[in-house]
Amino acid sequence: MARLDVRAGCMDAVEIEYRLNCPERSERVFRVRLDSGTVAPGVPQQSLLPSWTTLQFHQCPNCPLNAAEHPRCPVAVNLVPLVHGIGDLQSHEPVQLHVRESRRTVSASTTAQRAVSSLLGLIMATSACPHTAHFRPMARFHLPLASMEETVYRATSMYLLAQYFACRGGKRPDLDLGGLAQIYADLEVINRAMAQRLRGASEEDAAVNAVVILDVLAKTLPFAILDELADMRQLFSSYLE
Repeated sequence: MARLDVRAGCMDAVEIEYRLNCPERSERVFRVRLDSGTVAPGVPQQSLLPSWTTLQFHQCPNCPLNAAEHPRCPVAVNLVPLVHGIGDLQSHEPVQLHVRESRRTVSASTTAQRAVSSLLGLIMATSACPHTAHFRPMARFHLPLASMEETVYRATSMYLLAQYFACRGGKRPDLDLGGLAQIYADLEVINRAMAQRLRGASEEDAAVNAVVILDVLAKTLPFAILDELADMRQLFSSYLE
């Protein structure tokens, strides 16, 4: 049984557990504990880190960190237990996924890459990376295996709520969603670099293809926002009358 346990030091924690059951393989169990208020970055419990976690190993071109102060990539560090736990899985291998948190359990028959992609997105969002930190509100209210429509709704809702808080703090809100498009553009760069890291870390391709799924989402979502939001407009008719 492969296990991952990423914890944030907090009194009031939210625990999200992923269980992957693969035919003729051992069960994989991954747990992520988050501070319910801050979604503080978790710290993996291991002392030795592989060379592919160093900051300068396929460092993201848009990375604002420097190796002197941050010798390790914070996203890569948090991914070490996951990569070790699923390194032998192939992308399209069927899995039965069970995601449990305090209020609900979500179960689905899916592929290894989709299950890992969902968990990988959660771990990236709760890492101490300045770019992925924008996704912590979505991580706090995690939705496993979210569809494109669900992701558009959640991402735009998150961003507009952030603009509300910014406005209350005296800043000018961005109601045109330009900042959201830039956030996903930065994420696209990160996904490409992370895929390069993982190619040297995994025995099989499930981890790499999981990043590819996130990369496709990052590329597609800015263009999908306008179409999806136009389709959703009728849902808000009571607000527009």
